[in-house]
Amino acid sequence: MAAGGGGEIPGANRVEPAWRVDAHHHLWDLATRPQPWTEGEPSLARSFSFEDLRGHLDRHGIAAGVVVQTVAVAAETPELLALAAAEARIAGVVGWVDLERPGAGEAIAALREGPGGARLVGVRHLVQDEPDPAWLARPAVRAGLGAVGDAGLVYDLLVRPRQLEAAIAAVAALPGVRFVLDHAGKPEIAAGGLEPWRGLVGRLAALPNVAVKLSGLVSEADRARWSIEQLRPFAEVVLEAFGPERVMFGSDWPACLPAAGYDQVFEAAQACCAGLGPAETSAVFAGTARAWYRLEVPGVPGVPEVPGEPQ
Repeated sequence: MAAGGGGEIPGANRVEPAWRVDAHHHLWDLATRPQPWTEGEPSLARSFSFEDLRGHLDRHGIAAGVVVQTVAVAAETPELLALAAAEARIAGVVGWVDLERPGAGEAIAALREGPGGARLVGVRHLVQDEPDPAWLARPAVRAGLGAVGDAGLVYDLLVRPRQLEAAIAAVAALPGVRFVLDHAGKPEIAAGGLEPWRGLVGRLAALPNVAVKLSGLVSEADRARWSIEQLRPFAEVVLEAFGPERVMFGSDWPACLPAAGYDQVFEAAQACCAGLGPAETSAVFAGTARAWYRLEVPGVPGVPEVPGEPQ
């Protein structure tokens, strides 16, 4: 199916609508918070509210989502938490805390005391933009990562393939911290770059305290002409390396829009998972995110136990 396609994916497994979770999306209001990274992308140069997202979630039976930070600005996270306080379907917020400064634990505690603080489920830094490929190995950063783990939160790894070595070392050094690899480590799909990404992802997946998001692939593919066939080998690597119980679907909406709309991203993920059984599909589209981020999803009591979830 080309990027411009639509409709149902033949043979794709389905899960109960109330169990679906979008583990990675964004929201922003340009009147409140500029998004410099969107410059040069006309499809992103506007505000995106939860009301803009709601119809997409409803159409695909998605009960809740995890909203993820976009800029390294301390004020953004309280804004996202306030949105979560006002909208029950925002089940979690992955925010930003300056890990290199002393007091990361105190900063996390302060966020939890504010409106929506109970929805803080993780922390992320834009490591992909750091010129130092070993940024995750810095002692101050490692101390900050430890504070994230001590708070019971997940650390989202936003890295490119050249930074995966440092990610592997960080995950191995901090077995008590739960990690999630965003966008499968951003493989070079447009160039067909399976290696060395595949080998590095395999080494990372061998560590039990890290999961991965099946997200962002269309943005790394040929945006104008991507296809399921182009994405599938990379999705298969992720599913085989981590197992469905450590893979979670994320739309990366609206950051995906220069390449594809929400419907196309969701349908592509279903197509890449078409060979899974019902329980495995349920894990990818709901259970893994709920267990790893310890989400409370409206209308779906309890959190399912997912094999391999670190305590």
